[in-house]
Amino acid sequence: MSLTRHDVENIAQLARLALTEEQLPVYVDSLSKIFDFVAQLNAADTSTVEPMAHPLADQVQRMRPDEVLDSDQHAKYQRNAPRVEADLYLVPQVIE
Repeated sequence: MSLTRHDVENIAQLARLALTEEQLPVYVDSLSKIFDFVAQLNAADTSTVEPMAHPLADQVQRMRPDEVLDSDQHAKYQRNAPRVEADLYLVPQVIE
């Protein structure tokens, strides 16, 4: 599938991208190549491939123990704050 300049301009608008005139041909070419590659992948015959519930179906995944390694350091972090009260950071009001 080959994209047109108009297609890329619409995509850029939807993505809120500001593309220059010099960038448009590059994006047209790059995105067209991506769409062509996806079309190639879609053409592959996957009818004989069994869906997998998990990529490591017959293997054991090594897990580390779930241990707390860091201590509570909120007092250390709050020493750097300009204003703290009752273990909460006080910030300027931004909404009236």
